[in-house]
Amino acid sequence: MFERFTKDARAVVESAVGHAEREGASHVDTEHMLLAVLDREGSRGSFALASCLDDGPDGKESVRDAVVEARRRGGLSRADADALAGLGIDVSEIVARVEEVHGVGAMSGDRRGKGWFGHRPFSRGAKDTLVEALRVATGRRDRHIGDEHILLALAARPGVPAEVLADHGVTYEALTRVLYGGGEAKAG
Repeated sequence: MFERFTKDARAVVESAVGHAEREGASHVDTEHMLLAVLDREGSRGSFALASCLDDGPDGKESVRDAVVEARRRGGLSRADADALAGLGIDVSEIVARVEEVHGVGAMSGDRRGKGWFGHRPFSRGAKDTLVEALRVATGRRDRHIGDEHILLALAARPGVPAEVLADHGVTYEALTRVLYGGGEAKAG
């Protein structure tokens, strides 16, 4: 499947691995993929993302901060934290106590290091996102999988990336309008 990826999509996958390595994560997750998409400039995916962000020029940084904060909470989205708060559970307090004992970022994921032969495997969610990117490209009759298809897959699949993107005005529907028409701008 990787041979069907454009240069930009390959760069997203490679950058996601880099994000996981810098974090010390044992696997590449969907949040790493979103961070990698945020790194891109001058691609169809980056154009569509910038067109949909409701935070103006600081939008990418705001999304990045929200992803990092969700990972710090052990992958709980803001909606999850709000739901738990409704039950009287203060997630911020729990995170603070865990980090007090185990260090900052202790809840951000498994830190066992690399997988077999020095490679970091992709989590089930990350693999499913890549398969969804293939489905999106195929459904649009696009010959290759681009970073825009990865972004669409991240926005479509339930989880922290989709929730963070939606919190910043980036939805699957908005991205589709920008990329394929029906909106004010069309990525070229």
